[in-house]
Amino acid sequence: MDLPVAWSLFLLVAAIWNFVIWPPFLRRIAKDDRARDADGRPTAFLRVHAILIGVSLSLALAVGVLGILTLS
Repeated sequence: MDLPVAWSLFLLVAAIWNFVIWPPFLRRIAKDDRARDADGRPTAFLRVHAILIGVSLSLALAVGVLGILTLS
């Protein structure tokens, strides 16, 4: 696949940005009082955020792989 180097680098930077930003956010969400109910079970708040973060990290992986493949 042909893509200008600048776009390939942009994809890599976007992927790195997502891998840097989302894990600390998940740690903050997990510590939030709304993450667990009185019995210690995960709430919808935690599940929804975990799913959103998982999707974001999956997209970051795909974008990063695409960035690497287009550099060649």
